[in-house]
Amino acid sequence: MKKMKLSGLALAVLLFANACSTVPLTGRNRLSFVSETEMQSAAAQSYNSLLKDPKTTVLNNADATRVKRIGQQIANAVTKYMNANGYAEQIKGFNWEFNLIKSDEVNAWCMPGGKVAVYTGILPVTKDDAGLATVMGHEIAHAIAQHSSERASKAAVAEGVGSLIGAAAGNQSATTQTVINQVYGIGAQAGVLLPNSRKQELEADHLGLIFMSMAGYDPATAVSFWQRMASASNGSKPPEWMSTHPADNTRIAQIQKDLPEAQKYYKSTTGKPVK
Repeated sequence: MKKMKLSGLALAVLLFANACSTVPLTGRNRLSFVSETEMQSAAAQSYNSLLKDPKTTVLNNADATRVKRIGQQIANAVTKYMNANGYAEQIKGFNWEFNLIKSDEVNAWCMPGGKVAVYTGILPVTKDDAGLATVMGHEIAHAIAQHSSERASKAAVAEGVGSLIGAAAGNQSATTQTVINQVYGIGAQAGVLLPNSRKQELEADHLGLIFMSMAGYDPATAVSFWQRMASASNGSKPPEWMSTHPADNTRIAQIQKDLPEAQKYYKSTTGKPVK
């Protein structure tokens, strides 16, 4: 029995070692032993189901055209960056889609594989193309950083080593589908998942600034967007330690620190900083 416990521990350590990879741009080490290919497949299924749902109204108007145009500009910038910096393999399975959905919810998201949805409720806050680029750059950054795979891995760790080993063995299809649905709707528990999510949010802000810069949008405009978002919440957000997102002042302060780096990529056509 002792040998079996030791073997399980050794396997867990080995899985952790093999599951570490690096986030583009930030260089942060991430834990991700859930297959990104499987995450993309599950995301595509969920995305298609959402679009086909009779309760979902997918718009085809001027604002929808803006969403598609700006989304594609950012996707092109991301592709240039990833190809120019040795990360092309990480977006190999991406099949970009951009849709505007009628909803009062102030929200937008990007699933693994580049499946993007923007809700009409956020448009009054974005105000203009630069604001929309801020939102879409941020959400696309989540997918590029593979945050969903990381959160799925963290969820398995939170459930114990047994779940970890099961996921690594490939018995994860149902779990992956559940995680995809939860990540884009239901908050995680405090402790293991929430701090990680806040870290991911700030990382997505960082990457998103650079992606919108390369797409031709001034990253300095992101500050005013997040200030508008803070005003739109009317102080209704929970304390930072109980939230999946950082406090507004924390986020804005970090964005201001990240701006000098992002400005180096402004209108870059090569995926490299402009000197």
